[in-house]
Amino acid sequence: MRNGERPVDEEEPRWLSSIEQRAWRAHLAAHKLLEHRLDRDLQTFGLSVNDYEILVNLSESPGHRMRMSDLADATIQSRSRLSHQISRMEAAGLVARETCADDRRGTFAVLTEHGWATIQKVAPHHVASVRQHFIDLLTDDQLRELETAYAPVVSHLKSLR
Repeated sequence: MRNGERPVDEEEPRWLSSIEQRAWRAHLAAHKLLEHRLDRDLQTFGLSVNDYEILVNLSESPGHRMRMSDLADATIQSRSRLSHQISRMEAAGLVARETCADDRRGTFAVLTEHGWATIQKVAPHHVASVRQHFIDLLTDDQLRELETAYAPVVSHLKSLR
């Protein structure tokens, strides 16, 4: 390193501009407030947003089952955290674990009849809540712009996993 040069990790940060700061804070506030509202609406049914997401993934999978590792990836949770979540959901009778016949080390999370009945009962209420607090507040053009804006962020973050 020459005299007066700084290592790369000591460079001045690129502070957010005013518009970048407003956009970032609007994203954070919208995300936190929406998740909090959806979570409160699901509590009426004894579920959390995480419970609901797991039920949705299982209900949309062939045989209403997924390998635990695939479910962890789909719900963006660590395997350890998912395992604890599934244990709570098992105790509530919503899911069960089954050993994978092909791979004894693998485990499936399987939607139970009670879990299937729960998702069928809760889904219409959850969709109404999503509409009320998000979808119906935006125009179709805004929804398309939002999808387009988030696509590169999602792609980048998925590539880092």
